[in-house]
Order: sequence, then C-alpha cells, then structure tokens
Amino acid sequence: MIVNDAAVKELLEKVKPATLVAATKYIDEKQIERLEACGCLYFGENRVQAFLEKYEQYHGKGHWHFIGTLQKNKVKYIIDKVELIHSVNSYHLIDELEKQAKKNNLKVHILLQVNIAKEESKHGFDEEEMDQVMEYLQDCPSLIVDGLMMMAPHIDPEQTRIYFQKTRQLRDQLKQKYPQYPLHELSMGMSEDYEIALEEGATIVRIGRALFKD
Repeated sequence: MIVNDAAVKELLEKVKPATLVAATKYIDEKQIERLEACGCLYFGENRVQAFLEKYEQYHGKGHWHFIGTLQKNKVKYIIDKVELIHSVNSYHLIDELEKQAKKNNLKVHILLQVNIAKEESKHGFDEEEMDQVMEYLQDCPSLIVDGLMMMAPHIDPEQTRIYFQKTRQLRDQLKQKYPQYPLHELSMGMSEDYEIALEEGATIVRIGRALFKD
C-alpha cells in the first residue's frame, strides 16, 4: 500500500478540529515519511514488534500512538515511546502500565477502551463497570486518563451512530464525576464510519484504508 497524497490532505481538512491518527499497520517508514510530508503528524500502530521497527527507522517529527490490543508483557517496550495508548482494556493492563510508568518515572497518557456494543469479539470495559474502573485508577497516580476509545460494530455506518452517542454520553458523565482527569478525548471512528463519529463528538479518528491506495 502507498500513501494517497490527495486523500490524506483532503481528510486532514475534513476532520478538523479532530486529530487524524493514521493507522500504519500496512505501511513502512518510507510511507510514514510521506504521510508527514502531506501534513499528517499522528501515527497509530497496533502491533508492538512492527511499531518498534518503524520507530527505529523513522526520524521525522510525528507523534506515535498505540491503537491495538496491548499485551501486558509488551508494555515495557513501548511505554517511553508513545504519547498515547488508546486501548487500555483490563485491570491487569492498568496494573502493568502503572508499574512500568513508576519504574521509568513517567506520567503515561491513556484512553480506556469501552465495549459499548457489548460485542463478544471485541475487547473493552463494559459501560456499567466504568465507575469501578475510575475508582481503581485512583491508586495509579502515574496514569492520566485522557478519555475513552471505542470500536463500532461492522454494520451500516448510520446504524453506528447510537454507539458513538453512548460513548460521548459516558465520557461526559465520567468527566463530571472525576474532574481530576482530563477526559477530553473520544477516539472513535475509522475509515468506514469516521464521518458519523465526528458528528457525534469524536476528537480523534483512527483512519487507515482511506489514506492509501494499492
């Protein structure tokens, strides 16, 4: 896959003021440099090994996010290299992030992944347990909760609207209850449904396919 320059520039304008995070799963560091040349400065990787290879090879000014499922034993490899971890989806992962953040004397910015649609095939906390999660995080001073992340079901984009709405409402409720956390971000929306997500308050969209051509 190669970067579609025109599509990148068009999408960067279209999603403003939201942040476009380019999903780099299928491209190498040369194409990442091309994304940067088009004005895209946020890159999201979802595999630790691939991220580490690209991180070493890429020497631009872009910012790295981790957007995939993160295994506990891989946290130590990325914790000092990414600006935001989108996919915090379990207490075990929270514990490991706090442990490694402390060890490295870091404040780590995270998003809590919520499984709003309650799909068995997807990771994430249930909406009903979010108060419990936020209370748990009180004992994790190294972690800064910037907001929520979700993945909508693979259905007609218009039908995903309710899930984006629910995620925004949940974020707003949590922000009121837990003012000690920023909780300003909503990472939701991908190539097929980002327009609906933006209409419903997304502040970050994770776009891959729509930025590239074969």
